[in-house]
Amino acid sequence: MQIDLKKKFRIYYNKVTKSIAFYPAIIAIGFLVLSWIMLEIDFSEQGIELKAKMSWLTLKDADTARSIISTIAGAILALTVFSFSMVMIVLNQAASQMSNRVLSSMIGNRFQQTVLGFYIGTIVYSLFLLSTIRDLSSGTSVPALSIYLLIVLTVVAIFLFIYFLDYVTQTVKYETVIDRVQTQTMLVMEKTFTKNKTATVDWYSLPFIEITMRRSAYFQHFNEENLIRLAQKHDLFFDFKHAKGTFVLKEIVILKVYGTNTIDKKLIIKIISEIDFFKGQPIDQNVIYGFKQLAEIAIKALSPGINDPGTAVLALQSLFDLFSFMLFHHFPQVLQDENKIDRLFIPFPTFEELFKTCVYPIWNYGKTDQYIQVELRELILQIQLLDAANEHESLFLGVLHEIEDQINL
Repeated sequence: MQIDLKKKFRIYYNKVTKSIAFYPAIIAIGFLVLSWIMLEIDFSEQGIELKAKMSWLTLKDADTARSIISTIAGAILALTVFSFSMVMIVLNQAASQMSNRVLSSMIGNRFQQTVLGFYIGTIVYSLFLLSTIRDLSSGTSVPALSIYLLIVLTVVAIFLFIYFLDYVTQTVKYETVIDRVQTQTMLVMEKTFTKNKTATVDWYSLPFIEITMRRSAYFQHFNEENLIRLAQKHDLFFDFKHAKGTFVLKEIVILKVYGTNTIDKKLIIKIISEIDFFKGQPIDQNVIYGFKQLAEIAIKALSPGINDPGTAVLALQSLFDLFSFMLFHHFPQVLQDENKIDRLFIPFPTFEELFKTCVYPIWNYGKTDQYIQVELRELILQIQLLDAANEHESLFLGVLHEIEDQINL
């Protein structure tokens, strides 16, 4: 039960930290703390002395203070509503014209979340400040320093709003979305891929048990460190039967555990608790999603309803940039423990399999379009030059022959 709770906590933690409300909530709490600190300064001996020395900081009328704070709170609230509305419109437009799979990267944009958090934080600051204002007859001074800081925050919020308008309009552009997906995918590939090819494991002669799916779900990720630690501790070897991102049906084998030691039910539960099953396409956990999202954008752009081959060309160019990286780098399918012993195998599509999955559908949708014909031919010729060892010569020649046949029709 404790292990299941840890697993659920890990999954929900990832969902919360990647949601659009996470940064705004954290920033709002920060502004709440700031308001408390400013009030402490305002009513301290040093604060009172500072206001006495600087007459322009003096604000003694409680009604005026309330009016300033109320006006600012209402104005920032209007900016917040308008900004959130713009974000929702942009997300809807991206989902309808490109692919709803790209929404996760747009929702996770930290700048948008920071700006929205600044607005909400300013409102929280204003409301908390407003609740502290008392009439002079009560003997409580007006927090002038806090109010002047609120005015400064409002000016900053206005300039942020002006920049935010331009930023949001740029984020919905096709080239911006495509570049974001490509950049995120490339960063993950540079971090995880190596130049060494996958070694062949030798544990298949050992006894094994099979772990099957208890329900149909997407196999997304697993905790590498914990699984390797379990494998080293109990002298086990893990062999995943499906690649990340695969939808695995109930009762299908997801994992084979090899080893000569006894594998009890408690250990099996520990192993399963380190494997995550959930919906979504997080590129940071699976680079294949980045390839597929670019392919979907290209296919959607070639659909009769949109008919935008220029966007499909941009997506193709980004795809081939990623494939050129894959020519010289490989996903580490075999993971080792600290003693350099192979402990875990996770399948990953070959270059040819991923190429056919992503490029062939684009070609099938756009083979009659001259933009696609010319650009795909040029990209194939370029990647052929990079493939100096001719490992994928038959694959590239096959595509070139199809392009030439289509052009000659």
